[in-house]
Amino acid sequence: MTTTRILEYFSSLMADDDNLPLTEAALSIAQDAYPDLDMPATLAEIDELVVRVRRRIPDDADVRQKVEALNRYFFRDLGFSSNLNDYYDPDNSHLNVVLRRRRGIPISLAVVYLEMAEQLGLPVRGVSFPGHFLLRVSTPEHDLMLDPTNGQTLSEAQMVEMLEPYVQRVGESIGSALRVLLQPATKREIVARMLRNLKGIYLQTERWQRLLAVQQRLVIVLPGSIEEVRDRGFAYARLDYLRPALEDLERYIEVCPDAEDATAVETELHELRQRTQND
Repeated sequence: MTTTRILEYFSSLMADDDNLPLTEAALSIAQDAYPDLDMPATLAEIDELVVRVRRRIPDDADVRQKVEALNRYFFRDLGFSSNLNDYYDPDNSHLNVVLRRRRGIPISLAVVYLEMAEQLGLPVRGVSFPGHFLLRVSTPEHDLMLDPTNGQTLSEAQMVEMLEPYVQRVGESIGSALRVLLQPATKREIVARMLRNLKGIYLQTERWQRLLAVQQRLVIVLPGSIEEVRDRGFAYARLDYLRPALEDLERYIEVCPDAEDATAVETELHELRQRTQND
C-alpha cells in the first residue's frame, strides 16, 4: 500500500469520534514500518484470542470474575508484558509485533487488552496517566485501576507515588491532580499518545522519514493543533522537502505570530526561502 493510500485509510478511521475503531486505528500506525501489513488477518488474531478466553468464563460470571479470567489468560497464559530489555524499540508501539512477541509498552498492551475486554462486554477504559498508561475497570462497588503490563490492581498510594515526579507540589495538590488524571481517555487521545511516543523516539534517533510519517498522522488525529503542523514543517525541512516545509511553517506563523518560538521559526523560514531560490 502506498503512503498516500495508508494516510487516506487512516484519515477514514479517524473521521468520526463516535465510531472510531481504536484497535484498527492503532494497528494502522504500524503500516508506516510495515506497509504490507495484513490488517484483517492481524485483527482476526485478536478475535481468536477472545474466542479462546471466552470459553474459560462461566456464563454467570460477574465483572470481577471476568476481569480475573482475562488477566490470567492475557498475562499468565499468553505472557503479555512490558519490553523492559528494549523499552524504546518502535516495534513496542506496532500492534502486529506486540501480538507476535507478546511484548510492548503500557499503552500498546492496553489497546490489545481493551479490544479483548470490549468483545467480552467488560467496562474497561484507558487512562492517560503521566509516564504510564493505565486501565480503569468499572465494577458495581467501585472502579479498579489496573497496570496493563501485569494486571496488578493499583492502590491510590501507589498511583500517588507514580505521579510525584510529574507534580511540582505535594500534599493535596497531588490528590487533586490524581482525580483529574484518572479520568478515562478518549480513543483519539489514545491514538495521539501512541503517535507522540513514536515521535519522541524518532526525534531522538533522528529517523526523519519515520518522524514525518508520524507527523502526518498527528496532523490528522489533532486537526486543531497548529503545533503539530509546525512540527511537520520541521520534519519536511529535515528531509529537504522545501515547499511543504515552507507551507507548514508559514501557516504556523500566520496563526501564532506571537508564539514563543516565532523567532526560531522565522529563522528557519528565511533559510528555507533562500534554499528554494537557489534550487
